[in-house]
Amino acid sequence: MHYYQRLRDMREDSDKTQADIAALLQITRQQYHLYESGKRELPMHLFIVLARYYNVSLDYLAGLLDTPKRLY
Repeated sequence: MHYYQRLRDMREDSDKTQADIAALLQITRQQYHLYESGKRELPMHLFIVLARYYNVSLDYLAGLLDTPKRLY
């Protein structure tokens, strides 16, 4: 699974909009859309924010693991 598919799945599972997550990341909805659609690479510092927000490991968020590892 590509990480951008996981970003969308995690967002939808938490009943959030792209605008909600963009606000969390302090970017525009359009910028977040580019990350979630795979048209732009998500910077590492934003990966970390999202991993903390969703309480999952970076490995899971990046699509390297199929089972979420909780951070705490």
